Amino acid sequence: MMGQLSSGQERLFYYFNLEEHIPTNHLLRRIDHCLDLSDLRHFLADFYSPNGRPSIDPELMIRMLIVGYCAGTRSERRLCEEAHLNLAYRWFCRLSLEDKVPNHSTFSKNRHGRFRETQSSHLTLQDCSSIVRHAISITAAQPAGKSHSEYVAHTTPPPVPTR
Repeated sequence: MMGQLSSGQERLFYYFNLEEHIPTNHLLRRIDHCLDLSDLRHFLADFYSPNGRPSIDPELMIRMLIVGYCAGTRSERRLCEEAHLNLAYRWFCRLSLEDKVPNHSTFSKNRHGRFRETQSSHLTLQDCSSIVRHAISITAAQPAGKSHSEYVAHTTPPPVPTR
């Protein structure tokens, strides 16, 4: 018998857990395990004024840049569109389904203006590359019979240099 989609009244509330929709072996999960941005706000505090409107969260910006690096997305406009659509990107960037993705122009101005002043950025492209390579190697070197979480728990991520 052929089924038919019921067209009843829409539900008023939905329960959706983003965590449940990202595969355990997804590259961004492995990168997230290796990534420690806990001191990022402290390092970048001098680049922000205490006055004015709140800015884009610097951790969100760095996470979006890592997503762009992994996906090979060079356009900030395209990166913002992809972060809006892709659940894994939203999860990695700590955005819920209701959170707005930053506008590409605001994103660009921060990247090209505020952080260009420093000679040594906290998280360089080489650091991102090192973290991504380590995350990929975790799965490639994972012994048979061990789960991903068991193996990841016993590996140490590469150190992120502090400058």
